[in-house]
Amino acid sequence: MNPNILVIGSSNTDMVTLSDRLPKPGETVIAKEFYIAQGGKGANQAVAAARLGGEVTFVAKVGNDDFGRQAIAGYQKDGINTDLMTQDSDAPTGTALINIDATGENMIVATMGANARLSIKDVEKSLDQMKSAKVVLSQLEIPLETTLYAAKQATELGIPFILNPAPPNTLSDELIALCTYIIPNETEASYFSGVTLKSDLDIQHAGQYFIQKGAENVIITLGARGAFLHNDRTSQFITAPTVKAVDTVGAGDVFCGAFTLAIAEGKPASEAVRFANRSASLAVTRKGVQGGIPYRKEIG
Repeated sequence: MNPNILVIGSSNTDMVTLSDRLPKPGETVIAKEFYIAQGGKGANQAVAAARLGGEVTFVAKVGNDDFGRQAIAGYQKDGINTDLMTQDSDAPTGTALINIDATGENMIVATMGANARLSIKDVEKSLDQMKSAKVVLSQLEIPLETTLYAAKQATELGIPFILNPAPPNTLSDELIALCTYIIPNETEASYFSGVTLKSDLDIQHAGQYFIQKGAENVIITLGARGAFLHNDRTSQFITAPTVKAVDTVGAGDVFCGAFTLAIAEGKPASEAVRFANRSASLAVTRKGVQGGIPYRKEIG
């Protein structure tokens, strides 16, 4: 079974340093390792969904540069349909500068580049593909009006719309109300809801914020602990496997891609969360974001 998944989002080139600890403001820390890899929340989620068994079409914009060409070639190797990706001659491919410490914690500074130019017109070109999609997935690393337009079109077509509201930025009530599923992490859930997450009750209150704004389901990812699923019918914490984390960058993206794939396959939300937990837990045991994304045969 190869569900048709449409991912509308960002594509970055990641420049990653590994060091014993993260630098403080104004401090220089000597890194042990440096590498360049493909990234961006949209791209990571598209790759995760594809490797886990989805038939994925990716709507994105990169620069007309070496980074952009390398990105497209990489997505094609993962079997992703890149026909709706465009190369912009007036903006470079987006980049992310990522620092990772010995415990797997990270700091990220991203530059939008061509991602900032992914427009409503680009999404309009995908409407034929959207009509045959089982799920549409997007994030906030592209212009908000583009994501909002995609959400409106998916809703009108009766297609589930999944939003990963990351990085935390502007998020309109209108967009939240169009979400079949919204998947923030703890930081994002706190940012948007205004609730400081110190207890399980706080997490539940933050989840209820999104439901009150009109989202059908909210899944708050909780790192090593797993995830919290909340809607009008259920409210439950779903644990993740215990693993030794090596690199936590992109774990949320793997979760979102895996969850989307499971929903496209017709799994109920709780089962989709369990599948996403297993996928993300395996990914953090490996170095690199897209390099660490697992394949379906590894998850079961």
